[in-house]
Amino acid sequence: MLEYRIDRGSGVPAYVQIVEQTERALRMGTLKIGDKLPTAKEVVAATAINPNTVLRAYRDMERAGLVELRRGLGTFVTRSLARPGAEADSPLRAELADWTARARSAGLERADIFALVTAVLDGEGGEQDGSPSDPSKSSNTSAPRETGSGKRRTRDRA
Repeated sequence: MLEYRIDRGSGVPAYVQIVEQTERALRMGTLKIGDKLPTAKEVVAATAINPNTVLRAYRDMERAGLVELRRGLGTFVTRSLARPGAEADSPLRAELADWTARARSAGLERADIFALVTAVLDGEGGEQDGSPSDPSKSSNTSAPRETGSGKRRTRDRA
């Protein structure tokens, strides 16, 4: 079962963190269609956040078509976001795990690794997809993105 971790110092609202962690689990194949999410009560007990925060996240995910709330039964995954190469036994994931281990042994911390990956994805200081980097065309990670129903706005995170 998915265990949520809330980073109170991140500046990202707790409900957004829940949605992002669920989306990440869906992309990685950790959560599959039919899987049950933890109850709001379980999330509150594990994270010490307000139950309404959990319910807001679950409602946002329901509006986005990712989950279905079944009264008296729980919240269930209705859609996968998994892509090829995300599986736990994927060669791409193994390469990334090796690279991450090298980055950590070189002294990079989690935030440094995120910054480096984000810079590469955004094409800063190099080439992306075989074409020279153009700052006016690269995506800005501080720009909000719309997900789901468009009613919730979050910041892109790598």
